[in-house]
Amino acid sequence: MTLANNLQRPMQVEIAINVQTYDIDFVGIVSNIVYIRWLEDLRLKFLDEYWQLNKQFEQGYAPILVGTEIEYKRPIKLFDKVIGRLWLSNLGRLKWTVQAEILSNNELAATATQKGALINLQNSRPIPIPEELQKKYSGYQQVDENI
Repeated sequence: MTLANNLQRPMQVEIAINVQTYDIDFVGIVSNIVYIRWLEDLRLKFLDEYWQLNKQFEQGYAPILVGTEIEYKRPIKLFDKVIGRLWLSNLGRLKWTVQAEILSNNELAATATQKGALINLQNSRPIPIPEELQKKYSGYQQVDENI
């Protein structure tokens, strides 16, 4: 990943994905629902690296999903080499957006966009994005503008 690509994909994470036999549907390709699980794995990796979920819970809030869009480009099969990538593509006052790509044998197999918010764990109401995350994200934006 080059510096320019990192700037276009702030806070990107990547995982190698092992296709399991239970991921395959009756026609021998990865079932659509499996991509949702892979996106969850990618978001958990993102949280682990940039915005620890346990700290969010300690502070009384947690992320929620409000939407997922996936575009399937090509099928993935049992023995394919699969890589998932996810990055923070937008951070507003109340909402966040991540984008992801799934590659199979170095070819784009799917793209995804997920939108979410943060909720107060006491009352389940949306809360503003914490300043800590805003600063991390804006740091990527400022570096991008200077190039």
